Amino acid sequence: MVTACQRTRTQDSRWQSAGGTIFWRMFPRLGFAAAWLATLSLAPAADPVPLTSEQLGQAIKSDTLTIPTPGELFAALTKPGSPNWAGQYRGPIPVTFSNRAQIALNLGGLIADGFIAVEARDGQQVKNIGTDIIKLAKALGVSENVLGRGKSINEFAENDEWSALQEELEATQNEVKNSMQSNRDQDFVILVSLGGWIRGTQVVSGSVLENYNEASARVLRQPALVSYIQAKVNAISPELQQEPLVNRLREQLSDIQKLVTFSGAGTPNAKDVEKLNEAVSRLMAEIQSKPETK
Repeated sequence: MVTACQRTRTQDSRWQSAGGTIFWRMFPRLGFAAAWLATLSLAPAADPVPLTSEQLGQAIKSDTLTIPTPGELFAALTKPGSPNWAGQYRGPIPVTFSNRAQIALNLGGLIADGFIAVEARDGQQVKNIGTDIIKLAKALGVSENVLGRGKSINEFAENDEWSALQEELEATQNEVKNSMQSNRDQDFVILVSLGGWIRGTQVVSGSVLENYNEASARVLRQPALVSYIQAKVNAISPELQQEPLVNRLREQLSDIQKLVTFSGAGTPNAKDVEKLNEAVSRLMAEIQSKPETK
């Protein structure tokens, strides 16, 4: 039997910074975060240069850019200090949405919650979130392989196998995306990633606010990434773009883009972090809000 710890993932990821294009090899687990932090510390004190239309088009076509998983965002945050992960918990969210776009966005957010619980070493919280992840995955019609991971998540949580849990959550997210891609639901794969990134950015910015320091705050400097996310969302089907929730997210990503583009040395001050946290928190509130039935 192959355990979660034996699963590895290798992805190429290219990002744009003020100094030009930086190439990162996304090794299993912390390699991406370590490279990210290294480039942050070496970044010149100049305004970040956004990706050009040509660069964005090439990135989308070749998939050389990827949206970081919540686990990668959180790994980057742990480098400068030790966050209060339990302090970033949120209350239970509905898992009976009827709109598939909203299901996908919330599934991404729940996967981020799972990573938070793993970082907090909270086995019961992991199991609770794992149950909700499977419910939403089922609602999207994913494969039986994904549903079977719920049992593995519970077993690892029972035995406090935190490294295995981290790998299993990553594998679950990948299984969800692979299953949806096989069903030609690529647009919903993008929404799962977007939901995870929004929740992850909410948690990271909230944690930085609790104990502000420049090293942690630099993790939030992501202008090229948000440009890429905007391009991916703008490339989904016209029908899905017309969904009210998706359309509002598209509009608000422009504001997020400005909030993650920091002038000067590229390091946000506490006020900058607070504004970003408020913006992504509004997005999360909208994503997890269940429409009132008439």
